[in-house]
Amino acid sequence: MTVRSRDRVLVTGAASGLGLALVARLLERDCRVLATDVHAEYPDSLSALGATTPGGGSLTYRRLDVRSDEDWEAARAWVEDAWKGIDVVVNNAGVASGGRIELTTSEEWEWITEINLLGVARGCRTFVPLLKQQRSGTIVNTASAAGLVHPPRMSEYNAVKAGVVALSETLRWELEPYGVAVSVVCPSFFRTNLADSIRSADPDARASARELIDGSKRSADTVAVEVLRQLDAGKHLILPDREARIAYVAKRFVPSLYRAAMLRAARKAAVEDEARGGPRTAGAQVVR
Repeated sequence: MTVRSRDRVLVTGAASGLGLALVARLLERDCRVLATDVHAEYPDSLSALGATTPGGGSLTYRRLDVRSDEDWEAARAWVEDAWKGIDVVVNNAGVASGGRIELTTSEEWEWITEINLLGVARGCRTFVPLLKQQRSGTIVNTASAAGLVHPPRMSEYNAVKAGVVALSETLRWELEPYGVAVSVVCPSFFRTNLADSIRSADPDARASARELIDGSKRSADTVAVEVLRQLDAGKHLILPDREARIAYVAKRFVPSLYRAAMLRAARKAAVEDEARGGPRTAGAQVVR
C-alpha cells in the first residue's frame, strides 16, 4: 500500500527516535497524524514540527502508555470520533534491555515484555476490529533485526522482538482476507535515544548498547525514509538498512557464516567476562 495525502495515521512512541522521524515524514506527505507517547504534556520535539501542513495534513498529540488498555481504548474512541476511521496504525513504542542471562531479572523481563511485545499486541487488538470493519488499512509494527537474528547477551530484547515478528506474520495472514495489510520493520542499530531507556542488571549492557547505537552511521530519519519507501512497495518484512539485510540473508542462506559471526561475538563476550573475574563479581543492580 502507499501512504497518501490526508491518510489518517496513529504513531506510538512518537516523541523521539524513529517515531518522531516517521511523524515528520508523514507530515511531509500531508497525512493527518495522531502522535502518541507517555508524556503528559505536548512534547517539544513534536511542537517543533508544527500543527498543520499546506496540503491539509495535521498533527495531534495524545498521551498513550502502551501498557494501558484504558489509554488504547481512549485513543480508539478519539479516532472514531474525530476521523471516523483510520488508515495506518504504527506500533513503534519500544525500550531497550540486555545483558548476560544470569544477570537479567524478572522485573526486566516483565518491563520489556509489557512495552515491546504486549504494547504492540494491545495496539493490534484495539484497532483490528475497526480495520476489519473498514476492509482496508495497514498495521506497521516496529521490531528489530534482533527479532530475526539473535546475538548473545541480548536474550530479553531478542525474545520480545522475535515475538513482534511472529505476531506480525500471523496477522498478515489473518487480516489479508479483510483487505488489511501488515508490515514489520526490522532495522539494525541506528542513532537514537534508545540507549537512554535501557534497564539492565548487567553493568556492561548500557555501555555496549550506547556504543552500538551512537556508533551507527544511520540516523532515525534515514531509516524512516526507507521504511516508507518499502511500505509504499507493499513489503511485509521491511529491512531498512544494509546490515539488517546481510544478517538476515546470512542466517537463511549461509548458516555457516552466521554461526561463525555469532560465535565470534559470544567468545569475545566470554573473554571480557572472564577478564573481570566472571559474572559473580558483577553487580546486579537494576539501572533506572
